[in-house]
Amino acid sequence: MTSWTEELTRARLHVVSGKGGTGKTTIAAALALALATGGRRVLLIEVEGRQGIAQLFDRAPLPYAEERIAAAPGGGEVHALAIDAEAALLEYLAMFYNLGFAGRTLRKMGAIEFATTLAPGLRDVLLTGKVKECVNRTGSDGRHLYDAVVLDAPPTGRVVKFLDVTKAMADLAKVGPIKGQSDGVVRLLHSGDTAVHLVALLEEMPVRETLDAVAELDGADLRPGAVLVNRVHPARLPAHSVPVAAEGRVEESRVRAGLTAAGLDLDEFTLEGLVDETVEHAIRVQSQQEAMELLSHSDLPTVEVPELTDGVDVAALYELAEVLVAAGVR
Repeated sequence: MTSWTEELTRARLHVVSGKGGTGKTTIAAALALALATGGRRVLLIEVEGRQGIAQLFDRAPLPYAEERIAAAPGGGEVHALAIDAEAALLEYLAMFYNLGFAGRTLRKMGAIEFATTLAPGLRDVLLTGKVKECVNRTGSDGRHLYDAVVLDAPPTGRVVKFLDVTKAMADLAKVGPIKGQSDGVVRLLHSGDTAVHLVALLEEMPVRETLDAVAELDGADLRPGAVLVNRVHPARLPAHSVPVAAEGRVEESRVRAGLTAAGLDLDEFTLEGLVDETVEHAIRVQSQQEAMELLSHSDLPTVEVPELTDGVDVAALYELAEVLVAAGVR
């Protein structure tokens, strides 16, 4: 398996998805920090209305505005944005139809909620349209304002529909600003500038859902990026000892002899508990190895991220970012 590739380094939009509970928001935040390392400016975006980014960075809920939320090693910066579909639609109306005041009136009338209910795909077009605007935005010097954008996207069960809905909307809207907006989003999401990374755990269901998502992305002509394997437990036994221990064949006498040689004299109860833990650890390691073998069928670059025993806080995000940088993320 390979880690981060040159092709992924050239991507400007990094979409992060994964089965619910795999830690995709945590990995998206760590990825943003990793990409910002070395003096780059990165925007981290969320679209699900959960304010997960604010919680991770221990901040107040994010407004519909880009805010600097963290510094990265080497002078980099991470900014964040929580995209709200209603605010995005008002911005869209003001930008393309000059309906600033009228747009606010529509909001009070509930017309915006009605429109997104009538055409559910419109919501995703608005969200991805704002993402595209952030990716393509340039400063007065003509350079992109952000070196990279990381999108904490919906889970794998919905991510292809979320990313590809703009294609359907482009087919429905033949002319006008909506047509132009949809075409622009389609071009970005189906180009080499975009990579869709999948967060997985080394368990059967998340791995199978990841493989299904890879096939679905390929079928929609969306580019799978890397598989970010989260919460990997380190193997603390020699490789040749794992299969034997997983079958419960751990000789208590040899364990005692090793402990005695190390100057430890444990009572029988503690020794039995240690043997049981050894067997459980071997079973977990073997299960991880089998899941990794299954995951290798995706033929995607794979980055392993260790489990954090003390939970996830801001310091832990920097720790995970260091792991990603060491794997070649840049």
